Amino acid sequence: MTWLPGLLLTTFVIGTDDFIIAGILPEIATDFDVSEAVAGQLVTVFSLVYAAAAPVMAVVTARLPRKRLIVGGLAVFAVVNLVTVFAPNYAALMALRVAAALVAATISPAAFAIAGRLAPEGRTGRAIGTVAAGLTVSLVIGVPLGSWIGGTFGWHATFVLVAVLTTIAVAVTALTLPGLSETSVAGVRERLVLLRRPAVLACVIGTIIGATSGLMPYIFIAPLIGDVSGAERSLVPVAIGLYGLAGAAGTVIGGRLNDHWGTDRAVIALLVVVLGSTIAMTMTGIAFGGSAPFWLLAALIVVWGGAGWAYNPPMNARALQLAGAAGTEAIALNTSGLYIGIALAGAIGGGALNLAGGIAVLLAASGIGLINLVVMTVAVRRYPSVPMAQSAATRTGSP
Repeated sequence: MTWLPGLLLTTFVIGTDDFIIAGILPEIATDFDVSEAVAGQLVTVFSLVYAAAAPVMAVVTARLPRKRLIVGGLAVFAVVNLVTVFAPNYAALMALRVAAALVAATISPAAFAIAGRLAPEGRTGRAIGTVAAGLTVSLVIGVPLGSWIGGTFGWHATFVLVAVLTTIAVAVTALTLPGLSETSVAGVRERLVLLRRPAVLACVIGTIIGATSGLMPYIFIAPLIGDVSGAERSLVPVAIGLYGLAGAAGTVIGGRLNDHWGTDRAVIALLVVVLGSTIAMTMTGIAFGGSAPFWLLAALIVVWGGAGWAYNPPMNARALQLAGAAGTEAIALNTSGLYIGIALAGAIGGGALNLAGGIAVLLAASGIGLINLVVMTVAVRRYPSVPMAQSAATRTGSP
């Protein structure tokens, strides 16, 4: 699978560009004379635009050759990030972040769908997991590197870095991605009908609830660590680094579980692990009265982070299998569900934090996680997924 590194690079540069803003907010706020809260809206707007645009752009670009879409989209992404260096004011920077979100929302779901289409029989989950690993690797490598460069040379240098990395991705995908034959006969209306299938919608609902539960502790990881273990603030980056490493390994493990166990079994098993580790963190905080050993909490974070990101490949594989000819559109819709879940996690988790601290965040995440386990258990029984080898015979559209 010589084409796989290029798709991994694609999600890596998108993840770096998406997450990096949080690391350079102070520099942006100072340069444009706005508060950090206002600068933080760059993150919010990017997420909202991505969530809204992903399914729309998937339908709009459905007829474009896949290689041209990925390579051309990455080239535009590089240009947008390079132009961002010269943003004269906050409004211009916001407009460029909207442009970046539109491009990211177009090419990221396509990368996952291409991986599912090109993967040899029995290795679909592994291929999707490798592509998903680009997002977690960006948390471990891209974001810390970009934050350091931004703090040392200014926030402009961070976007130069993203532009350079994206240019490398352009070259790699141009050289390694095969030209995919176009077999699509389904039009826009037919694809939208496929997206309205209850099985596909149930998958997206599961992603929304799962993201709300699974990412809520990460969003509030700093106060959570303090309230559960009483650890010093200096240990927060350690916990985040462990989470990122566990997530990178988890995406690979999740892909392998998908291929060995089957998509539906992998989804439910990983949900059980995510829920169990979240409950374990909650009980640890309660049992130790907020002074749990940091090593114990760190071990639970590794399990929770690894299982949470391992959930990504089988869920995308499930969306791809259930949607037939609208595979790319289904993954795009599923990705939108992820960003909606992130927004809900911030809102619900913030309320829980204000109410009763980090333990309340974990309690909320545990309760929502239990709901998701019930929802997905019902969904996989009522709408079982079909292995790629079988679903490929019924497809009429390209990813």
